[in-house]
Amino acid sequence: MSATLELLAPFDGPSVPLSRAPDPVFAGLMMGDGLAIEPLSGTLLAPCDGEVAQLARTGHALTLRAANGAEVLIHIGIDTVKLEGEGFKPLIKAGDAVRQGQPLIEVDLDAVARRAPSLLTMVVIANGEAYALERRAEGWQQAGRSVFLTLSGGAAVDDLPCAGGAESRGQATVRHAGGLHARPAALVQNAARQYRASVRVEFNGQAANARSVVALMGLGVVEDDDVAVLAQGEDAAAAASAVIAALQTRTESGHGAPAPLVSASARSLPAGWIGGVCAAPGLAIGQVVRLDAFEPQVAEFAVNADSEREQLRRALAEVSAGIAAAIDDALRRGQTSQSDIFSAHLALVDDPELREAAERDIAAGHSAGYAFRQAVRAQCRVLSSLGSPLLAERVADLKDIERQVLKALLGDAQSEPALYPASILVAEDLAPSELTRLPRERVAGILSAAGGATGHVAILARALGIPALVACGPQVLRLDAGSEVLLDASQGGCDPAPAAAALTAARQVMAERERRRADMRADADGAAVTLDGVRVEVAANIANEEDAREAVRHGADSVGLLRTEFLFIDRRDAPDRYEQANAYQAVLDELQGRVAIIRTLDVGGDKEVPYLTLPPEPNPALGLRGIRTGFAHPEMLDEQLRALLMLRPLSLLRILVPMIADVGELRRLRRRIDSLAAEMGLSERPQLGVMVEVPSAALLADQLAAEADFLSIGTNDLTQYTLAMDRCNASLAASLDAMHPALLRLIERTVAGASLHGKWVGVCGALASDPLATPVLIGLGVAELSVSPGLVPEIKARVRTLDQQACLKRAEQLLTLDSAAEVRARAGEWWPEV
Repeated sequence: MSATLELLAPFDGPSVPLSRAPDPVFAGLMMGDGLAIEPLSGTLLAPCDGEVAQLARTGHALTLRAANGAEVLIHIGIDTVKLEGEGFKPLIKAGDAVRQGQPLIEVDLDAVARRAPSLLTMVVIANGEAYALERRAEGWQQAGRSVFLTLSGGAAVDDLPCAGGAESRGQATVRHAGGLHARPAALVQNAARQYRASVRVEFNGQAANARSVVALMGLGVVEDDDVAVLAQGEDAAAAASAVIAALQTRTESGHGAPAPLVSASARSLPAGWIGGVCAAPGLAIGQVVRLDAFEPQVAEFAVNADSEREQLRRALAEVSAGIAAAIDDALRRGQTSQSDIFSAHLALVDDPELREAAERDIAAGHSAGYAFRQAVRAQCRVLSSLGSPLLAERVADLKDIERQVLKALLGDAQSEPALYPASILVAEDLAPSELTRLPRERVAGILSAAGGATGHVAILARALGIPALVACGPQVLRLDAGSEVLLDASQGGCDPAPAAAALTAARQVMAERERRRADMRADADGAAVTLDGVRVEVAANIANEEDAREAVRHGADSVGLLRTEFLFIDRRDAPDRYEQANAYQAVLDELQGRVAIIRTLDVGGDKEVPYLTLPPEPNPALGLRGIRTGFAHPEMLDEQLRALLMLRPLSLLRILVPMIADVGELRRLRRRIDSLAAEMGLSERPQLGVMVEVPSAALLADQLAAEADFLSIGTNDLTQYTLAMDRCNASLAASLDAMHPALLRLIERTVAGASLHGKWVGVCGALASDPLATPVLIGLGVAELSVSPGLVPEIKARVRTLDQQACLKRAEQLLTLDSAAEVRARAGEWWPEV
């Protein structure tokens, strides 16, 4: 074991556990373990002596390599890559040697805070498998003086000797759909790496390191297989329990709606067509762009093993940083399918089995590139031989990682392919990184010789709305670059030489589909009225003045939810009433006479403000949230209420209160509004509504509606509290569905309670944006649907096709079903146009 390394605080400010970072990549320790700090000084100081191994192009992140080999990643803020360097002034460059306490980056905290979701800075040990974190600092930190993190290294945690240590054994039945493929294996890996114990998963006489995604996939475990878990070390019992729980967590195999598996063998294709498996439905016409696999030449042997090992370490760090940036970008754009795929890739880059195999080959005299390629190819052969189509498709992910690492090693500046206005990408097996780096507007379709409908490219294609046909065989690779083809992925075929008549007919179909979309946009300003004459208000969820303009442009009837948190988070002090009033008034002015529902501050739980001292809570979701925080800090609540009462005209303002649990809280708030209005000499009062997001509010809707002017259902929180599932837990995402009959019954109860007093009910949660849920919510009596601005035209068009009375009868039947899956299946049968 080498000497202990002490890392000093990089900024002044309070330290924060990494698990509380508002980003699943850091909070989930996918980048490694460490600590976070809320910066209150403007210069980032080096936490230790070392070399600048990597500096982000935008200056918001860097990696230091300490003398003991620890790779210290420092990432300033959340989503700060999108600032393109504004607010960051690096004082060093990659390759520089730095001393502990040396200034590294100057940060304009105010400028960054105004544009980024958070200033929270993460300090992570990127190669933490080889080190043990012995101490994390708590409380206030002084830059360059306070000992922030203490770690020791030498033996990897997983390589700690097991003899003589505690031992724990157990059994698990794997519940992941498709078995232990990439994402479930990454979930198991994340569970294992949190403990100082060696954990093995055993199946059919084989054992795999639970920290290795590749080794876990190599076991060939499928859904419902029984495996043994052996843990040894000081945390053995806890580690075994965590790994067993991860193995038995139910997750689905894909993301987004599954594609119909249409193949050439399923039905006859016209003569000359190329058949395949539909990975993403749709119709496309375009010119062929060949994306042949990048297969660079690498030297087989090398002279200096230490140099090759260092080159491999640098390349892996570079690829890891690039994938992490891709995850950040995907999360920022709301592309959860992309972020999940890249997270699985990140786990592969960090896989100890691949790294150890490559380092053994380097020690035997081979070059870093050759060794890494051999390590990947060996695992590809294992996965391909297991007889599982799902695991065989993961070979493409491993080859994608191989390509990225070799490019980093060789410094290959491969040019981007020349694209046509409408390009059909053709490849042996397209890699996710190849697809996501290309401009979406120029990609019309995808054809691949290999692959499958559950592959990561297929998932991405469905998420991006790109027609894709996979498993077409070698004939697709004989298509001439630049030739025009007709791709009908929905029918499982491609016409490599379409006749003029076929192209004309296809273009007519495509034009009709686009015309329908254009009609939706053109009619967006009109009212959404059902076939039997019921008006449904379609509003927009927004966060600022710019969003308000988007809402008007897309035809929103009103604003159903203005989140005010954007004014409060990621700053050092609370905004005063005048700053708030100016921001709210700007939104109201942009709405051109439309009503705005403005929600009072909803912080606490997973939303924190650094200047608001909240006690540590073992379960923040059940602690000070929403209006409870306001009551705990009345001066801040009063300042916001005064700002809202300053708006003009008050007739266009409706105040929405989050996390109300009973009528007593509502009365307390109304009394406060009346008191402040009297102090300000106001005779007019804005309407006051209750956000129904806890079960008690739904069950007491009749009492709340007696004193509120309206009710608005937040289905996101209502779902997590009703089903007792944390909506921030990725492993529960597949089960966290607001179409669950229990949720629908609560919505029905809310509408019934409100109707007793003639009050209306809206839905501002994610369920309102689901077109399949539109007839269900209308059938339950919901009067307003508040969605993201871009979805307003589609939801309005959907409402106009429905008969409310028919929806009512069918919604009553849905309440009797057993699960969300049954509800969705039945709704899909009744309203197939979605």
